[in-house]
Amino acid sequence: MGTAVDTGQLRQVRLAKDAMDRDWAQPLDLAAVAARAGYSRTYFVKVFREVYGETPGQYLSRRRVERAQELLRSANLTVTEICMLVGFSSLGTFTTKFKRQVGMTPGEFRRAARRSGPTPIPGCFVLFWAGGFREETP
Repeated sequence: MGTAVDTGQLRQVRLAKDAMDRDWAQPLDLAAVAARAGYSRTYFVKVFREVYGETPGQYLSRRRVERAQELLRSANLTVTEICMLVGFSSLGTFTTKFKRQVGMTPGEFRRAARRSGPTPIPGCFVLFWAGGFREETP
């Protein structure tokens, strides 16, 4: 196994992971996330993998796919809209990562999940909740 990670490092990596969890749908710059932890990009990736068993990119991608699964089950949005809402900028990348993690495409997952699930939430409500609509101020 790798080197031991001390409690100070654990705290710093946890703070960066919390920031990733909070801002998961936004484009995240790994160097900025690493800087939040007080580390270089390379060292942050090493420590993060040691602590969590996956790289920050793998973690973020997994969390985004998990959130996409919930939206595919419950929201009346297109796959492309969900792709963008959860933070992917490319439908192709989203579909590839989704299939690798879940074992089926987002469309296949949606069809399977909706066979016995509740009526989907209208997309406008989901977009409002997710910040897709901005309130205009006078």
